[in-house]
Amino acid sequence: MKTNIKILTIALLMIAATFISSNAKADNPPPPPPPGHDQTGNVPGGGAPIGSGLFILLGLGSAYGGFRGYKIYQKKKKNLLE
Repeated sequence: MKTNIKILTIALLMIAATFISSNAKADNPPPPPPPGHDQTGNVPGGGAPIGSGLFILLGLGSAYGGFRGYKIYQKKKKNLLE
């Protein structure tokens, strides 16, 4: 009996959360920009190059991963020799 009440309570809470969050999606869209506004000026991304930054982040991530792997290798090697 207790498990049925627990399941029913969880189901009702999930349904209530769905109805609460669906109300937030019903908002009106934002108003259009003023007539003198340039459409390419505030577009997210705006043509910014991400290629070089992506390669830097990938390089730093792989260097850090290699460093951590080397430290773990050294620790295991040291434990085997002892």
